[in-house]
Amino acid sequence: MRELLAAGTRPVRDVWLAQGLDPAPILDEIVELSRRHGVAVRRVARRQLETEARTDGPQGVLAHARPLPEHDLEDLCRGPGHVAPFLLAVDGVTDPQNLGALLRSADGAGVTGALLPRHRAVHVTPAVTKAAAGAVERVPMAVVAGLPSALARARELGLWTVGLDPGGEQSLFELDLGRQPLVVVLGAEGPGLSRLARARCDVVAKIPLRGAIPSLNVAAAGTLALFEVSRHR
Repeated sequence: MRELLAAGTRPVRDVWLAQGLDPAPILDEIVELSRRHGVAVRRVARRQLETEARTDGPQGVLAHARPLPEHDLEDLCRGPGHVAPFLLAVDGVTDPQNLGALLRSADGAGVTGALLPRHRAVHVTPAVTKAAAGAVERVPMAVVAGLPSALARARELGLWTVGLDPGGEQSLFELDLGRQPLVVVLGAEGPGLSRLARARCDVVAKIPLRGAIPSLNVAAAGTLALFEVSRHR
């Protein structure tokens, strides 16, 4: 909620606060940001707020806002001005908690944009928004008709595509990631990268594991990969 108001990327109609909330600095900040941006603040009964909310545990505060802006694939591939594009592409992730966690990590690692497939994948729902802790307001996103074709276009525009999969040919930590424009491609929970998405990657890398469990959760693996790129950049 704070990031929605602070980022200012989309208009907010009003903010609802449940009556009887315990005082907290974050609530004071939300009220102050609302006032600063001319957003009406309403005090409503907790039951009314919980009925209106579209996620579990709304924590006594919600906002009505315009939809997130959809960005153009080619704009994201060009990057924000002087910064080389660093994109996250998500291939068929269906768990809202995983997508939210990935977007939160993407913001922290300096990702300049995210590519989400239109079909057979979770989109930005209230549950994703909450798990992302405000990152949906900070990471520009493009919803693409098909991820393999989007990756092919990214390669045409000069981006290096790095897929992450337990069956990858080489270690993520051995790649020369440097400062070149690139896309990190993550597969779905369970099956991993689809055949077509894998075929569009310049390289498929793995995270070397030392334990008995053969793979990491996609959000954990993605977070590690994004921060490894960030370290190089």
